[in-house]
Amino acid sequence: MLNIADTLQQWCGESRSFALATVVHVSGSAPLPVGTALAVDTDGIAVGSISGGCVEAAVYELCQHVLARGGPPARAAFGYSDDDAFAVGLTCGGDIEVLVQRVEPAVEPHLGTALEAVLAGRPTAVAHIVDGPDELVGRTLHVPGEGPHDGTLASGSVDLQVVAHARALLRAGRTARIDVGGDAGTCPRKLTVLVHTHAPRPRMLIFGAVDFAAALSQAGRFLGYRVTVCDARPVFTTAARFPYADEVVTDWPHRYLAATETDARTAVCVLTHDAKFDIPLLRLALTLPVGYVGAMGSRRTHEHRLGLLREAGVSEGQLARLHSPIGLDIGARTPEETAISITAEIIAHANRGTGRPLTHGTGPIHHPAQALLGLATVP
Repeated sequence: MLNIADTLQQWCGESRSFALATVVHVSGSAPLPVGTALAVDTDGIAVGSISGGCVEAAVYELCQHVLARGGPPARAAFGYSDDDAFAVGLTCGGDIEVLVQRVEPAVEPHLGTALEAVLAGRPTAVAHIVDGPDELVGRTLHVPGEGPHDGTLASGSVDLQVVAHARALLRAGRTARIDVGGDAGTCPRKLTVLVHTHAPRPRMLIFGAVDFAAALSQAGRFLGYRVTVCDARPVFTTAARFPYADEVVTDWPHRYLAATETDARTAVCVLTHDAKFDIPLLRLALTLPVGYVGAMGSRRTHEHRLGLLREAGVSEGQLARLHSPIGLDIGARTPEETAISITAEIIAHANRGTGRPLTHGTGPIHHPAQALLGLATVP
């Protein structure tokens, strides 16, 4: 639902009733991810999309039906139609399940509060029951990045479980389904909760103010990272050389890394080729719970660097986290091609992709979102 937060927040502020259609399950090559939503108000105004266009009309009609009759949420499944690709179905070959519910903002004021936080750019999660007893399906819970949660899903113990999961998903920057309850100690019925998250842009820290850094900062900005370029040499660290970076810092790399904020989504890219910078920087980076650490250099440079890191006390488990030589083997030579190679490896690592051509693989091309958590572990 956060894809249409601006309109939903306006409707909540006006206490305007609306029907919310949310993608709650995806399999195959569906066009949009879990959590994407379409909404229709009582005047028939529609916002958002749940399929890129191929099933919108059917979902719109279902929203109007739910608005008119009230009652419990409705479900609909859409898949590819072999007989008629233009019938109600997903011509891309995937399957989606959609939950449609009537939302009364006056009954759930915390939803408007959550949407306000999203629009203000604050870390926010909205937990949304998508499967369970009819009387609970559709309930939401606002989980801010810090502070107490607002609203309730079921019992207090279930709410606390969901809050813990939601905070973990916020740290990872991911929207995902979780299962809670199903036992006498919390909730006798199992609940499936979709946690929608809004988190600040992940960081890409590029060390080494070189031509490759200029291209990588542009690629990182395109992918949605907040990009920092850092180098100890002031003559090279100028904003004019790195127009796509959010900040350009003159400092010793290891000192800057020790003082700056990182998390499980941070990508650290070391492009300096200089041991006096690389070794103290990598020694620190490999102890931090960041998502990715890569270092540029030839295979000979890499082997020499490994020896120096071992002498500096870096463990074999920590060294196993180092992506070096940095990037995927795509035959890159120019700075621009190298930037694509590096960002492709970062994406593959974050999503547990193989980096192999899809044409040579089998099975689904997308991995379940829940399987992608917990990447930033430090031995």
